[in-house]
Amino acid sequence: MKKVFIIAEAGVNHNGSSDIAKELIDAAVKAGADAVKFQTFKAANLVSKTAQKADYQKQTTDVEESQFEMIQKLELDVDAHKQLISYCKHKNILFLSTPFDHESIELLHKLGLEVFKIPSGEITNLPYLRHIGSLNKRVILSTGMANLGEIEAAINVIIQAGSNRKNITILHANTEYPTPMKDVNLKAMVTIGNAFNTNYGYSDHTLGIEVPIAAVALGASIIEKHFTLDKNMPGPDHRASLEPHELISMIQAIRNIEQALGSTVKKPSPSEAKNKSIARKSLVAKTSIKEGEFFTEENLTIKRPGTGISPMRWDEVIGTKAVNNYQEDDLI
Repeated sequence: MKKVFIIAEAGVNHNGSSDIAKELIDAAVKAGADAVKFQTFKAANLVSKTAQKADYQKQTTDVEESQFEMIQKLELDVDAHKQLISYCKHKNILFLSTPFDHESIELLHKLGLEVFKIPSGEITNLPYLRHIGSLNKRVILSTGMANLGEIEAAINVIIQAGSNRKNITILHANTEYPTPMKDVNLKAMVTIGNAFNTNYGYSDHTLGIEVPIAAVALGASIIEKHFTLDKNMPGPDHRASLEPHELISMIQAIRNIEQALGSTVKKPSPSEAKNKSIARKSLVAKTSIKEGEFFTEENLTIKRPGTGISPMRWDEVIGTKAVNNYQEDDLI
């Protein structure tokens, strides 16, 4: 079985600080994540100066501050990107970042990224999708707020621009932070995989770790989850993120579930083979039986251990003659 690819989503939880970003990388490495992901954008290219914040952002940041002002403080410049990419290589974890505009796509391309993550908000952005598709990279497409028709249209744009379908993984997602359990609709993740014949996964914004673990059990090949150093830090996404110890617990649970899923073959496992002789039963003498007597339902019974004749041969043995003498509880 292929290992589930786990993305620790640092996002903008660095609060604009390269030092905090490096601490987040350290935490992702310690937790055992395969990649740590940030966000690449220019506020001037991403939002208008009059754009409103999402409701969850209003609850977690200064109400008087515009979305533009909030976003601008969270930009990482080119030097910061180079530092973080180098730091990730040193720490042996994959650096990823989600671009939110054409300038950011080109920056990440020039910096050598081989995997491009498309966020839910860009799934209807045709020029953006075409730009990423033309790079022929591995693509991870989040689908929050989208229906199957919109997903299909986005995939078609990416493929027609030059990308290979086999290099696209589609993530089921919900963009509410935090996502109410009743709105997760996790079974739709499997529907996505079946509908588009692609690898599928799950980008989680619920509180806690149960849902991404369940997604792995349903066949997710990628799990993405926001994390932070401290949920009480200022910023839009900290409260809906995991703290480092929670990230560790989630990844350990996912790795356990991976092993537990096993294969589709039903057979005794190596660890339980030794239990056959102890837990199963055999035909034994219920009473003393003399050589030449017939085996009957009155003088035979079934008991442990399972080292003798299987009880599945009961009908075959009843009515035959004993070729030995047996005492009570002797194996036949």
